[in-house]
Amino acid sequence: MNVFVGLILVVHVAVSAGLVVFILLHSGKGAGVSQMFTGVMPTTASGTGIIEKNLDRITVALASIFAITLLLLMVLYTPGG
Repeated sequence: MNVFVGLILVVHVAVSAGLVVFILLHSGKGAGVSQMFTGVMPTTASGTGIIEKNLDRITVALASIFAITLLLLMVLYTPGG
């Protein structure tokens, strides 16, 4: 296995684990992570807290990195070689 493919595989596995964790941190109907800090962090006009917005951004970034590494592995990985 190529060193570059091995590095991409390690990044892919780490991003996969991070994606699972950050998706599980989301909660439905206003009972998410931002509700733990009700008095500490103010909410915006849309009702979504700053923590929830950052959680969404991190999740989208991890999903994008996951998709990129998945495509790279599909192109570069050759089984048995």
